[in-house]
Amino acid sequence: FQESRKGSRRINQDRIAYTYGRDTLLLVVADGMGGHAGGEIAAQICVRLFVERFQQEAKPILRNPLKFLQDTMLRAHAALGSYANQFSMLETPRTTCVAVVVQAGYAHWAHVGDSRFHLYRQGKMIGTTKDHSKVQYLVDQGIIGADEIVQHPDRNKIFSCLGGVVPPVIAVGSEFSLQTGDTILLSTDGFWSQIPAAL
Repeated sequence: FQESRKGSRRINQDRIAYTYGRDTLLLVVADGMGGHAGGEIAAQICVRLFVERFQQEAKPILRNPLKFLQDTMLRAHAALGSYANQFSMLETPRTTCVAVVVQAGYAHWAHVGDSRFHLYRQGKMIGTTKDHSKVQYLVDQGIIGADEIVQHPDRNKIFSCLGGVVPPVIAVGSEFSLQTGDTILLSTDGFWSQIPAAL
């Protein structure tokens, strides 16, 4: 199931996609950064590159899913810089991204920014990504509680993204062994910020 809504913004800067082969599946979510020019373009370039590379390389499986995820994010980062140069943009379009490959009974994930991957089993969350954000840093340092993230004045400040001046910090997760009935959820901050932290 996939859903994307514009909400109160003039333009929906979120992009979602999935594609699959006989023995493997790709899920990807990108959230263009609204404070920068061309966020929706950045998200579209990122998602399209993931789908194209997956369809080229999953024959019938990806040889190294984690390397595929990391390499594709780096290529998306470079593609955004090239796009900005091509159109003489003063600022490179930027996006967050989270992507998951499901293959051979395992989920492999990578993310940059504050779009998230959650894994639920029997109604309980058993795995999640950790945001590349100022508020996550404050939580990790014990300065604020997790329940304060959504209302914090710095909640939209992230330190890693695709696009921009510096290379992204890409978090790559160790593989999760999946069981029948597990639920994988990928979402942007526009979705997870509406869910109570206790879930």
